[in-house]
Amino acid sequence: MAVPTTFEPVLERIAEEIERTPGRGRPAGYIPALAACDPRSFGMAVAEPDGTVYGVGEWRRPFSAQSITKVFTLALDLAREGDDLWEHVGREPSGNPFNSLVQLEYEDGIPRNPFINAGALVVTDRLHTRTGDAAGELLTFLRAESGNPDLGFDMAVAASEESHSDRNAALAHFMASYGNIDNPVPVLLDQYFRQCSVSASCADLALATGFLARHGVRADGTRLLSGSQAKQVNAVMLTCGTYDAAGDFAYRVGLPGKSGVGGGIIAVVPGRCALCVWGPGLDERGNSVAGVAALDRFTTLTGLSVF
Repeated sequence: MAVPTTFEPVLERIAEEIERTPGRGRPAGYIPALAACDPRSFGMAVAEPDGTVYGVGEWRRPFSAQSITKVFTLALDLAREGDDLWEHVGREPSGNPFNSLVQLEYEDGIPRNPFINAGALVVTDRLHTRTGDAAGELLTFLRAESGNPDLGFDMAVAASEESHSDRNAALAHFMASYGNIDNPVPVLLDQYFRQCSVSASCADLALATGFLARHGVRADGTRLLSGSQAKQVNAVMLTCGTYDAAGDFAYRVGLPGKSGVGGGIIAVVPGRCALCVWGPGLDERGNSVAGVAALDRFTTLTGLSVF
């Protein structure tokens, strides 16, 4: 199949097909700002390595990035401490819900991967130790890579998450008991909730993910990750990026991807492009129904896949 010279016709066709899709799931109900979203909203953007962006639908409308940000904190910490990070968090699919406590006790406080909540807390903790402000470091990175200086935290969303923080606090305290958390748990949780509350559009997040399509090179031409490290991040996204539905996502989409309960999903075609799709209606595993369907159609229509 010939790779398209422009992504616009493909995106327009996908948007038309999604519009005809009857069931779109339900928005995350535990965060009021997310629960109020129309499940039929839809946006999609594709960013090429040179920064050219194509979009369709509500691709410039900011939404809550949530767990998508875990990719960027992982990259920022990996750039600082290299393979030492993997002594504190694994690289295996969990097979359990993203906020599960079960495996931590069996595995001595070492989370299975950086994208379940326990693993993301470890990564944020380590980045905070190295920078003094993990959430601020993340925001600076996203603003630079997206070219959007107006990106910011949605403090109402952060407050909503804090009011439902018992499970995350339990995860952090449990890992701290094994010596796998450096910072005071309240400090870590504040950093983590701010991180997840970042509000950004499909265009912003597709551009910000571009460094993974460029094998670790940032938008300004400087290198954040080695080619090997960029491969590692993409590999963990493929195997662990969509909670306990990663196998099905790899089967249907065939790309490294990371979802968030705000309804967004980022994906990477190494060397070719980065994508972000948004549809706030979620399936039972916390992934965007429209987002997975749109990425499935994208790889089918373009022939772009890692397989």
